[in-house]
Amino acid sequence: MSITTATTRRTVLRGMAATGLVAAAGTTAANAGTGPVRARPRADRPNVVFLSIDDLGWDELGSYGNTFNETPNIDRLAAEGLQFDNAYAAAPLCSPTRAALVTGLYPVRTGITDFLRQEPAASNKYLSPDIPTVPGVLGPRGYVSGLVGKWHLTETYSGAYDQRPGNPFAHGFDEVLVSEQQYIADGDYFHPYFFMPELPAREPGEHLTDRLTTEAVEFITRHRDEPFFLHLSNYAVHTTLHGKPELVAKYAAKPGADQAPNRPQLAAMLECVDDQVGRIAATLEELGLAENTLFLVTSDNGGPYRDANRPLRGGKGELYEGGIRVPLVAHWPGTVAAGRRTAQLTSTIDVLPTALALAGGRPGAEFDGVSLAPVLTDTGEVDRGPMFWVYPHFIGATHPHAAVRHGQFKLVQYLRDGRSELYHLVQDPGETTDVSRRHPAKARQLRALLEAHIAEVDLFPPTPSETAYPILELDERFDADLSHWTVLPVPTGGPVGTVGVADGQLSVSAEELTHVVLRSEVAPGSDEVALVLDTGAFAEAGTQDTVFVGVAKDADNYLLFRYHNGHKRVGFDLRSKGRLVTAGQEPHGNLDGTVDLTGPGARYAFVLRGHVATAYADQGSGWEFLFTADTGGVLDLGDPTVRAHYRYATSVRLDDGTITLDGVTARRRG
Repeated sequence: MSITTATTRRTVLRGMAATGLVAAAGTTAANAGTGPVRARPRADRPNVVFLSIDDLGWDELGSYGNTFNETPNIDRLAAEGLQFDNAYAAAPLCSPTRAALVTGLYPVRTGITDFLRQEPAASNKYLSPDIPTVPGVLGPRGYVSGLVGKWHLTETYSGAYDQRPGNPFAHGFDEVLVSEQQYIADGDYFHPYFFMPELPAREPGEHLTDRLTTEAVEFITRHRDEPFFLHLSNYAVHTTLHGKPELVAKYAAKPGADQAPNRPQLAAMLECVDDQVGRIAATLEELGLAENTLFLVTSDNGGPYRDANRPLRGGKGELYEGGIRVPLVAHWPGTVAAGRRTAQLTSTIDVLPTALALAGGRPGAEFDGVSLAPVLTDTGEVDRGPMFWVYPHFIGATHPHAAVRHGQFKLVQYLRDGRSELYHLVQDPGETTDVSRRHPAKARQLRALLEAHIAEVDLFPPTPSETAYPILELDERFDADLSHWTVLPVPTGGPVGTVGVADGQLSVSAEELTHVVLRSEVAPGSDEVALVLDTGAFAEAGTQDTVFVGVAKDADNYLLFRYHNGHKRVGFDLRSKGRLVTAGQEPHGNLDGTVDLTGPGARYAFVLRGHVATAYADQGSGWEFLFTADTGGVLDLGDPTVRAHYRYATSVRLDDGTITLDGVTARRRG
């Protein structure tokens, strides 16, 4: 069988990359020849180098106004190229932005809307290879695709790297270099790297940013005679900050080092990234590739330090400007005119369609992003239309919320109660004043756009109404006995309390800790069901005044949404083989004290769609979204063979007094 030299070399490099050895293989190619190399002209297919800095704040580069940090190389690119004043990350956190980069889609369409957690998490999320990404879009046009550094688009960290779901090789990347083998956790910047335990150092005392730089330089050198797309994906300046000691000392000695927002550790790490930018730019120049390469430098989200994003409001994890507006510098000598600044709106989702357009393609409705080629070449502006963000999660003090920007205005809407805020970003970039009353028509317009977008991407299952779930599967009013229910004690170390039915209510009484699951005889008829618990009276005593609703197989295997009346707290319990699975659960503490199910008509709902369940509560004025639970890594109720073993269930946990329940109703979609 005949195999061309190019194919064989590509295959060998890919295999070596999977074992962390490709850098050594590239050394000879990188050093081949003497002096600058003139590349074959390919003006119709320019290279793209996308360099991302992890957690870089809005005000941390010199070209964006910082006077403490030193970023001369990035500042030079900005002076020689184009600087964006309205560039946005596609999400306020890293994983969804990275998914948007490689797909050109809003994160919600990729299924990646939050940062991905480590393997013990109940979820098992990853960027599906069924979604076209950079290699599939640009590969047919002759592009080599490379990733150097952070991927963070899978929650699986065991088994062969190239067999893990959502790994970059599964997406067709030709080379993957120095990318995490284990969960990245809180960063690690000096060899040996705990998240890349098999990667040998290439020099004593190796610093991770320097290693990524070397790998990127060698990738560019290897592929200087063919078009390439390289994502140089830094782990810096993500916490925990750890700069080179000599650089930390340099910045610690500068005036104002002890004053916010100055951070010597961050400044030291950022200087290494700036050196990286300088080496990449020099390599492109030496190889004769600078005039045929679009070099982009940006951040994956806003900075975690609020003072580093000023005058913008908020930071990482928020959809206020400090969480999503990011620096962006575009450098392309001879094509991007020097010394320009632009107010053009742009987002991470625009990178791939732009690359495709520059390669001669015609990006269209397959992307949410648009081509910025006219802006780069100064031949026109781009009417982006509205830009959307949806972050349906909790992090820090942040509740699920969404946002839309259209023109000069931006609307932020909270997903639980629907309240919204309108800001005029040109007049008020710090989002200090809600102008929705001053501009009611604009507020209505943007709210309608955002709600239509959320409906179109089908993010949430319908609320538990008879219209949405017309087929009744269970209607228990507790007006008979419990012959159709199985009482399952959950091991607590104490006796089981008294469980009975009287006066149309289920009652559970106890004088010490008792937890019982009541499992019905009815299995969910599909993976799109709504189970509603009508609460009754609470014990108002003890410390375990809790009711649950969900599905159960037995006392050792269940998924139940809980409401703790003493703390007015909601959450979920996933028990598998007797073990309570809590690793990686999204924190819901921000909801504490905000849910009260003691009033007339109070209800709590478990709404299932596939392996994701959503909690809704009705405190007497209609259904409110509370949270979602993705349990696909432990319990996939989208699988009919798994679901067949589970039944609708309710549960009570208390340590003193009596709790009553008024009823349980289950419906499924047609």
